[in-house]
Amino acid sequence: MSFLLNISQVNALSDERFEYVFRNVIELYPAAAVEVGKKRPFNNSTELCAAFDNYLEELSTAEKNKVFKFHPDLAGKISQMGELTPESTKEQNSAGLNQLNSEQKSLINHYNESYKEKFGFPFIVCARENKVASILEGLQIRLKNSSFQEYQTALNEVKKICKYRIYDIVAEN
Repeated sequence: MSFLLNISQVNALSDERFEYVFRNVIELYPAAAVEVGKKRPFNNSTELCAAFDNYLEELSTAEKNKVFKFHPDLAGKISQMGELTPESTKEQNSAGLNQLNSEQKSLINHYNESYKEKFGFPFIVCARENKVASILEGLQIRLKNSSFQEYQTALNEVKKICKYRIYDIVAEN
């Protein structure tokens, strides 16, 4: 989509169109758009973001884990094969993950694997708010977190990603 919708246009979308437009606000989890679409009308984009946040909060632990597992490894195999979603490609490129040197790739891959081994899902960070150095630092720091801390951190990072993706579609208030 090359233009931003205003909230009135969002509210006027057919259910099918809403689901299509917002299908990947949560990575590879179109069920969110189906449910959030039922909450219309929204008064502004902040309410729309809150509806997606609430949707995430209300998911069972098993479904939240599914959401986490749909996120690709940062600079991982899917990225190297050019098979990321357009949204993930944009986000990873904005952080400079498409320009890693071999040492950085090796470090990120090592930390990604350690992270998945410890927590059972990929390291999730809002790439648009980070660059390579802060991502590497974040991986090292967050590997020291408890499972509970990391679960909450991952959920909050998904919410940040979701907000940016919404604002790629909808004009801010």
